[in-house]
Amino acid sequence: MPPWNLGRFQRRANEKLKYASLAVLVIQNASVILCIRYVRTVPGNKFFSTSAVVMVELFKLSTCLVLILGQKRGNLKEFVMYLYKGLIVEYMDVLKMAVPSLIYTLQNNLQYVAISNLPVATFQVMYQFKILTTAVFSVLMLKKSLSRLQWVSLVILFTGIAIVQVTQEEGKAGRDRAPGQNYLVGLLAVLVSCVSSGFAGVYFEKILKGTSASIWLRNVQLGIFGTVLGLAAMSCKDGSAIAEKGFFFAYTPMVWSVVLNQAVGGLLVAMVVKYADNILKGFAASLSIVISTVASVHIFGFHVDLYFALGASLVIAAVYLYSLPKAPAPASSSLPPASSLSAEPDSYSTKLVIK
Repeated sequence: MPPWNLGRFQRRANEKLKYASLAVLVIQNASVILCIRYVRTVPGNKFFSTSAVVMVELFKLSTCLVLILGQKRGNLKEFVMYLYKGLIVEYMDVLKMAVPSLIYTLQNNLQYVAISNLPVATFQVMYQFKILTTAVFSVLMLKKSLSRLQWVSLVILFTGIAIVQVTQEEGKAGRDRAPGQNYLVGLLAVLVSCVSSGFAGVYFEKILKGTSASIWLRNVQLGIFGTVLGLAAMSCKDGSAIAEKGFFFAYTPMVWSVVLNQAVGGLLVAMVVKYADNILKGFAASLSIVISTVASVHIFGFHVDLYFALGASLVIAAVYLYSLPKAPAPASSSLPPASSLSAEPDSYSTKLVIK
């Protein structure tokens, strides 16, 4: 095949992969929240969310190990030596991953608490608050600059979330709440999750910029710490109950689908980053909010009033505006363009981070 035809074929293939990965990511973003909400509110025995967090970490860890083995073309000796160097010899670098891993473990457990106590649509909207926390930590820790449009979008984002929060707190749009749910607990859980997400993502990005280690090795390090910390959290919270009922108590096919859905989510983000761009990533986040809201109306009887629609629309617009690229600096300027800040460093500014 002539070189020009090969290049055209590659561009077409990348274009198809871009929109395919985007479509799958939209479905994943919406479905994982809906599924968690369903399995945490359906009548009957409830699985231990702490055990699900551990299983997600194990799936991620296994995936990264398989990918590293593939990079070594199945050579077990090279594979073992690579892991020995990355995990034992360079142990100081490994210890640096304990901080983000601890925060990610906390965040994953808090998401279960938040989704169990908040309507799906409300959680999806409020969870976008992590864009604001990520921006603040990026400016403070990485000295990144935001464009005027991004600052405006953050103000719009905060306004939209505030409108939705006030509406939900007053009980005007939360008719899908099940007995025993606590709105305040869910709200605090999602806010702490957003703050921890922003800090952990920026901290991880800072670590990656100061190292030559591969992203897959970094994720193995995260997975090891995440599994250990997840087991510790499980032991403290549900240790006696799990000892009595078993690790996989109340694991239904739907619960397993939730675990797998969360585990592959990071890989899908990586595909979007590789074959698409931040604009489409922002579009995917916005579209997932719409899909979650529509699905909540039909599945959980969620009621959308004027105030919720207004707040959600502002959040969707803010997410999209924030992901737009900065305008290039004037040609006459001697200063380089300001660094671009992505919407979710913990997900995709670090390229292939599986978190």
